[in-house]
Amino acid sequence: MTIVPVALDARSYDVRIENGALDRAGELLSPWIRRNRAVIITDAHVAEHQLPRLQATLAGIEQHVITLPAGEATKCWAQLEALTDRLLELEVERGDNIIALGGGVIGDLVGFAASILKRGCGFIQIPTTLLSQVDSSVGGKTAINSRAGKNLIGAFHQPRFVLIDPDVLDTLPLREQRAGYAEVVKYGLINDAEFFGWCEENGPALLAGDAAARSHAIEKSVAAKARIVIADERETADLRALLNLGHTFGHALEAETGFSDTLLHGEGVAAGMALAYRFSAAQGLCPAEDAERVAAHLRAMGLPDGLKAAGISASGETLVEHMLHDKKMAAGTLPFILARGIGQSYVDKQVSLADVAAFLNAEPR
Repeated sequence: MTIVPVALDARSYDVRIENGALDRAGELLSPWIRRNRAVIITDAHVAEHQLPRLQATLAGIEQHVITLPAGEATKCWAQLEALTDRLLELEVERGDNIIALGGGVIGDLVGFAASILKRGCGFIQIPTTLLSQVDSSVGGKTAINSRAGKNLIGAFHQPRFVLIDPDVLDTLPLREQRAGYAEVVKYGLINDAEFFGWCEENGPALLAGDAAARSHAIEKSVAAKARIVIADERETADLRALLNLGHTFGHALEAETGFSDTLLHGEGVAAGMALAYRFSAAQGLCPAEDAERVAAHLRAMGLPDGLKAAGISASGETLVEHMLHDKKMAAGTLPFILARGIGQSYVDKQVSLADVAAFLNAEPR
């Protein structure tokens, strides 16, 4: 069992990582359950596999379950409205802590609903995918998508507690595990070359279900993200922006596929990281062998390493047009996370979008 503290003064909370934790969630969540009732929001897939385990630990507690459709399309205005209406019908109070049981979609949507319900109520994250365990459940970024782009409507709203049980990943499809693994690799590429080397050596075992490798990757990733969030909670400096490595390219690919299951978020991030490294190499910023090393590892792990592997045929100009809707746009400038080498990422605010379009046009399709 590992506890990673996220020290943010009055908004501080712990991330508890423990194998089998879901089977004693009632005990672990008891400090945050008020009025002897629990409101749980999940999706149809998680409801089948993990919800019964959680509910069994809450015996004697009044339970209300809200089950939403699975998939990225759930992060929308219509589902947000339906969810908040239902929470109001249940008379959720500002002091209550609603429970998000699911992956990144559920965590983002429930967190945003919590941030606006009665001007802010509490919520607890119980992430059930590798991606949400290592990334989206920690840090307080909550959002829904809009026609203009991904995560453009949202708020910073920290959870009260995060409970991570690596064992729940045993029921996760391999494709979903691979998508989550992309976010694990990201932490090595940002500023920890040694951890990237660990990923190259241990990634296959992790995806094969090796418990020790999986737990180490989760603990390492959560600790890395916690350090960054503590130092730059609202992304007002350049530090937290580094967590967007691969996301500017990746979100453009997701937009081109309509934010659908055609390209999962983690798959878009994987392709985006490979593109960011190749673009850095093309600009003379990063050794070409480092860019190829990144791409080779992603390929070896069954992840897309570029436009062709991600099934993208759109022009560079079209993809750049998607990027113009990125939430990081400031004064007409879009910051990119580029790299000087493995574990040497940085924020570049002087990137020419014409150069990006030309680079993407030259990429194989």
